[in-house]
Amino acid sequence: MSKSKVYFTDFRCPVGTSIQDKLKRLCLAAGIKDIDMENKFVAIKMHFGELGNLAYLRPQYAKTVADLVKAQGGRPFLTDCNTLYPGSRKHALEHMDCANLNGFNTITTGCQIIIGDGLKGTDDVAVPVKNGEYIKEAKIGRAVMDADVFISLAHFKGHEATGFGGALKNIGMGCGSRAGKMEQHSSGKCIVDEELCRGCRKCAKECGSDAITYENNKAHIHKDLCKGCGRCIGACGFDAIRNEQWDAGDLLDRKMAEYAQAVCQDRPCFHINIARDISPNCDCHGENDAAILPDIGMFASFDPVALDQACADACLQATPLPNSQLADNLAKQDWECHHDHFLDSNPNVHWKETLEHAEKIGMGTRDYELVKLK
Repeated sequence: MSKSKVYFTDFRCPVGTSIQDKLKRLCLAAGIKDIDMENKFVAIKMHFGELGNLAYLRPQYAKTVADLVKAQGGRPFLTDCNTLYPGSRKHALEHMDCANLNGFNTITTGCQIIIGDGLKGTDDVAVPVKNGEYIKEAKIGRAVMDADVFISLAHFKGHEATGFGGALKNIGMGCGSRAGKMEQHSSGKCIVDEELCRGCRKCAKECGSDAITYENNKAHIHKDLCKGCGRCIGACGFDAIRNEQWDAGDLLDRKMAEYAQAVCQDRPCFHINIARDISPNCDCHGENDAAILPDIGMFASFDPVALDQACADACLQATPLPNSQLADNLAKQDWECHHDHFLDSNPNVHWKETLEHAEKIGMGTRDYELVKLK
């Protein structure tokens, strides 16, 4: 497979040029106009942010993309699917309230918001996965699959389970219905090493399933309630929680790649990653810790695998920011440095497997040519 082109621009804006201007030029240079959108429904998949989180993408990014779609005769809508865990996005009513409170509405974005898997997260479509090894039929939100054209607009940041969240996670995990998210997480049930547990109870505060109780001041995870989301792993500061299955992180990554394949196969797709406010954890958290890396820039490509690889490479080359989770870990005297910012920020994660498997099943290539724009 030949190299895929990934287009990049930084956040430097001379007087008279805005970030929205640069994003528009980036998308045009990357070829978004090559997609026939005339009278087509165009899903713009993004994350509206959990209430309390301020690292998610601002609605102005969405409006720039929606305006490009409308200029090409398309009918854009913003979409995301409901969350597996309780929070402010577990059903469509809360989800749309959350989006509105975080600044996403028809005025700020210029298009409608449709929750992809319906009111209760049960409105999904079984989509056969081309070359799927773990998932034969992915459970994808119906509105996502009803769209004629699919655009991913992702906030590229760290993640406590998958290392980072970029295009593939925005698509694969984000477009899965609640049942689809459960299927991806199902091999990742968590267990507690009681010798390492300090009884701090941070894991229970992060658990959205009420699956963690305490016995003799030690955490205990109830497997019948655990959804395998991995948030407790990221919350534990003592490495006391891990996946019961040694390859659960690997399997999550591979299943996520296959879900992304189900969403993108057989229709026009375009992908944008915004690498700024690079927090250590997902925007699903009701807070965001200090950024671990400096703002890098905006990336766009028709190839989501090449896109995520380019973003990951740019992050690995960046200098960690002081007073961050990553910098604090690296400063520990007994820290075993991985020489990998994602692993050094969240040492229990896997991330390369996502890209490797996505390439294996034909989603794209990790081999790319970076085209830099001013």
